[in-house]
Amino acid sequence: MPNPPLNPALKNVVAVVLEPVHPFELGVACEVFGLDRSDDGLPVYDFALASDRPGLLRTHAGFSVDVPYGVERLAEADLVIAAATGIRESYPEPLLAALRAVVARGSRVLSICNGSYLLGAAGLLDGRRSTTHWRHADRMAALYPATTVEPDVLYVDEDPVITSAGTAAGIDACLHLVRKLQGAEVARGIARRMVVAPHRDGGQAQFVARPLPECSADSLGGLLEWLRHHLDEELTVDQLAARAHMSPRTFARRFQQETGTTPHRWLTNQRLLHAQRLLEGTTEPVDSVAARSGFGNAATLRHHFTRWLGTTPQAYRRTFGTAS
Repeated sequence: MPNPPLNPALKNVVAVVLEPVHPFELGVACEVFGLDRSDDGLPVYDFALASDRPGLLRTHAGFSVDVPYGVERLAEADLVIAAATGIRESYPEPLLAALRAVVARGSRVLSICNGSYLLGAAGLLDGRRSTTHWRHADRMAALYPATTVEPDVLYVDEDPVITSAGTAAGIDACLHLVRKLQGAEVARGIARRMVVAPHRDGGQAQFVARPLPECSADSLGGLLEWLRHHLDEELTVDQLAARAHMSPRTFARRFQQETGTTPHRWLTNQRLLHAQRLLEGTTEPVDSVAARSGFGNAATLRHHFTRWLGTTPQAYRRTFGTAS
């Protein structure tokens, strides 16, 4: 399969770290944007690692990372990823100025975990919604009162500033941005190679009070799989509860516990993902796409596309459609 042309808005990616480096969060950026997957027909990014002090930087895990570039490398970037930097009294002013310049020229910044504090110190969260790891959300809201911190979500896209929650939520945010700029097929291809879900429903709340359970005999794992194959059907909570052998009230509570979201929102997310796949890979009329993905008609599909994705089905197909 030929390597697709890169979206001009996402070619050059720089991950920014500060000592001590947090290796997992840095690894997220490296895994999504730093590998050559052209053998699968996926984009290859110009990926670099930068810091306020290039050279050999220690990590908090006991090993060191060689960082070749200083803050001047940010001037070439389409996307700058602020991996977790720790919560500090102050941040290097040259780095803060470089981050402000990235946004001022129309490029994007994305934080992973408490990398959001670095963006807050640069003033890039002011007037925007944001998120961070749930353990740090209250402190971030107090330090940066000009941002509205949403502690229960996996990521917040306030283009050109994207913030994500702790550790693995950085994967969600990175794949979201790839999906937004380069299409669902590219995001799925990267996710498949990483062996992760291309899109997770719910938010941080599902991991705070009660971790997401394994799919045991009485869990909803089997029902969720069944739903993915019946998205075109009209389904009510009462019908789903009956299929799960639960009362509607118990079912709604269990669904929230296992997915972090409501049945309606989960279904809408899955239907939108299916509609994206059909718009990318087929030439079916929009009415047919709407029916097959469970929205019934083109007007309803258009409403949800505009509300959730900020575009129309026709515009999405023009941008990401691959079927001839």
